[in-house]
Amino acid sequence: MPYLKYVLAVLAMYFAFTLPVAASGLPQGAARPVKVIFDTDMYGDIDDALALAMLHTLQDRGEAELLAVTISTETAWAAPYVDLINTFYGHPTIPIGITHGGVTEAALKNSRYGRYLPSPGGVNYTQYVAGLKHSDGSDVFPHRHADSLRPEDAVALIRKTLYQQSDGSVVIIGVGYNSNLAHLLESGPDAEIPLDGRSLVARKVKFLSAMAGNFMAIERGGVTYPAGSPEFNLEMDVAAAQRVFTQWPTPIVFSGSEIGARMRITQASVDRYFNYVARHPVAETYRYAASFYNSIVGRKSGGHDHPTYDLTSVLYAVRPDAAYFTLSGPGIVSAYEGGRSSFTTDAQGRHRFLLLSETQQARALEAMTLLVTEPPENPCKN
Repeated sequence: MPYLKYVLAVLAMYFAFTLPVAASGLPQGAARPVKVIFDTDMYGDIDDALALAMLHTLQDRGEAELLAVTISTETAWAAPYVDLINTFYGHPTIPIGITHGGVTEAALKNSRYGRYLPSPGGVNYTQYVAGLKHSDGSDVFPHRHADSLRPEDAVALIRKTLYQQSDGSVVIIGVGYNSNLAHLLESGPDAEIPLDGRSLVARKVKFLSAMAGNFMAIERGGVTYPAGSPEFNLEMDVAAAQRVFTQWPTPIVFSGSEIGARMRITQASVDRYFNYVARHPVAETYRYAASFYNSIVGRKSGGHDHPTYDLTSVLYAVRPDAAYFTLSGPGIVSAYEGGRSSFTTDAQGRHRFLLLSETQQARALEAMTLLVTEPPENPCKN
């Protein structure tokens, strides 16, 4: 009988992890595509770029529909950079919005994270890649420049996009500062949209997938940081995070920094899988930043393996039932000065955070690596 129980347990695990999942990785019968608004800081780190590439792959596979990209960093180069990524992946018409009154480039450079931002020689990766030119002066990666792009106001774009969708159909993926989402909640009705921001979110949003906080101990560079330690996205706009965490009317699923830190996109993967074109914007981004990351730790040569912080929120948002992660019980996440956070168990709470077993870690990392590096269906010729 013990042997029979063992066989039945193995079979149950097999069916749980294989049969319910379609070839795309989505559970069979799940609604598709998942409608997504991607809110990103697209400046502070390069996992934002990897996450955007991943979303384009998921759109090509019919698993996601990227409705809009909004940027929570107030800088001139972020929107053109997002536009060139969208254009390269064959989706150039995706609307782009940018924050007003949010975290500025100057604030980032003056923060305690300033020396860690991937900006060799003071040139951020968004500016570097968007500024690459052929010998004839044309852009290496075609995109609209700041004078012709004219990105929309982020909050106005989110409001318009949500209002056009059916109720409860949109997943917002927030992988930057909470500035845009806080301003969205505080927005009032207007001539076109008779709902205030909180009511609009409550009606249209299924859940928010947020890369924020730190809910388990994490080791970086041989140092162990306890749960609740300061986290970059929270620290750069604590007040906005506090407003979102207390006022957001739908469930929020948090991917703490400890999740992405355990899984890294490797330099070897970038060098191997992006070589289907002579020059790839994400590979150019990665290699440019790698030299900077290496210099921080005093490494003069060798590759850089980058944490998958933002990618984990994308993977959960689009494939929530594919067993890549386990969810905590319900509770309440709070943000504090300095970018610290806590999770309090509460049966009525709308917040949960991702947990990751060793088995799940291997599956999730493989999925993210393949999705990030998969060639687009209709790439732009550069």
